[in-house]
Amino acid sequence: MSDRAVLHVKGRVLVGPDEVRDELWVVGGRISYERPAGARDVRGVEGWVLPGLVDAHCHVGLDQHGPVPDEVSEKQALTDRDAGTLLVRDAGSPSDTRWIDDRADLPKIIRAGRHIARTRRYIRNYAHEIEPEDLVAYVAREAARGDGWVKLVGDWIDRGTGDLGACWPRDAVEAAIAEAHRLGARVTAHCFAEDSLRDLVEAGIDCIEHATGLTEDTIPLFASRGVAIVPTLVNIATFPRLADGGDAKFPRWSAHMRRLYERRYDTVRAAYDAGIPVYVGTDAGGTLPHGLVAGEVAELVTAGIPRVEALSATTWGARRWLGRPGLDEGAPADLVVYEGDPRADVRVLRAPRLVVLNGRPVG
Repeated sequence: MSDRAVLHVKGRVLVGPDEVRDELWVVGGRISYERPAGARDVRGVEGWVLPGLVDAHCHVGLDQHGPVPDEVSEKQALTDRDAGTLLVRDAGSPSDTRWIDDRADLPKIIRAGRHIARTRRYIRNYAHEIEPEDLVAYVAREAARGDGWVKLVGDWIDRGTGDLGACWPRDAVEAAIAEAHRLGARVTAHCFAEDSLRDLVEAGIDCIEHATGLTEDTIPLFASRGVAIVPTLVNIATFPRLADGGDAKFPRWSAHMRRLYERRYDTVRAAYDAGIPVYVGTDAGGTLPHGLVAGEVAELVTAGIPRVEALSATTWGARRWLGRPGLDEGAPADLVVYEGDPRADVRVLRAPRLVVLNGRPVG
């Protein structure tokens, strides 16, 4: 499409879970619900329309070994885009991907800076590895580097105990989270196990990634504090394979990972039922490929979250949580068109008919 071309989208425009319009127009890269006067070059498409999908836990610029070249980051971003993901919350990356912001054909990214982990308590080449006395300073550094988020590694395997264990003492996370909030950043943390959750939530954390260690004791705490979770169920599906690889050296850890896996759906459903905000994230970019957002939505449905709420976790609700517009009048035209109604069957998300980013069809 030329810069002067107008895109006319007809069908069912899902402005919200209960607000449906019959058409919209894309004029100058932005959404309008009024027919533009005098438009000559008009392109049309029909279908069911959603705001561009959100992957709220993704890693652009990272693979299983650490940072990747720009051309690999580009392929990762393109794969997400073609799957309909047009907004990414990058939950930690050692690569500088700011150049992506200058590309109108690549998804928009909200960065959490680089992971902050305890020394020798995370994946090599991923994180700043530090001790508790330096946590506040590094949180301030990554708050400046990110886009309103900071990412901590809340727990990881402790070689001394042979099992998952909390990485930070309570006073360190209290001071670090307070500093992030003072600087205007929200804080999230990687947490697989149970031990770190209460300290992090009572210290004021905003979100927990994975959250497989939620229990009947901590779920009410999360709900009362409004702490969100991003379950990354497509990643939790890898726990049995990881556990098999650790049986010989870390049998306690392996058994723990299997228990967390076995109760994963019950955990997510209990969190949702308690009123904890749940959002879609894939954890792509470590060992997982990109473009898995539709699979994660389907996993949330399998866990017992109603279809429309699972959709909201990657569309209307997720965009509101991250402070980005949806299909609003005058908003950037970031949208995806599908053959059928995704509210009736979320598997529709696996096959976008058309992806529009910044007002232009892409892919």
